[in-house]
Amino acid sequence: MTRVAICFVCLGNICRSPTAEGVMRDQVVAAGLADRIDVDSAGTGDWHVGEPPDGRAQAAAGARGYDLSALRARQVAAADFERFDLLLAMDDANLAELHRRCPPQYRDKVRLLMEFASDASTREVADPYFGGAQGFEQVLDQCEDACRGLLDALRARTAG
Repeated sequence: MTRVAICFVCLGNICRSPTAEGVMRDQVVAAGLADRIDVDSAGTGDWHVGEPPDGRAQAAAGARGYDLSALRARQVAAADFERFDLLLAMDDANLAELHRRCPPQYRDKVRLLMEFASDASTREVADPYFGGAQGFEQVLDQCEDACRGLLDALRARTAG
């Protein structure tokens, strides 16, 4: 049995990446793959280290049955590039920052989450931080869709 470790990455690790982590954890458990897929999240910045997810993200996620309350923001560490099989950025700016920090031998692990979405025309998970409640709903919609595609891709990788 192959284990796979995934880390979702946004800027501050309080909106998009913890939402993706919560959605993916739920999908992994529902699929019976919690013993094969490890899920985490981090931010490229350090402004919110130790803080829980944004209250608006928690409220929106909670309304759909996801509990983000135990999550705490952390910053991407150098060891993460070796530890995780995939580091999935929420947008192009964080993708570029991950590539800047990533040792060359691990560059193939760094991708965009939305590569796994059913709608290939959208590259980025929209940043809801400076907007209203609808932005957090959009993040959930995008994360649910992309995480379904990611889970399908990981099923083949963890089989055996």
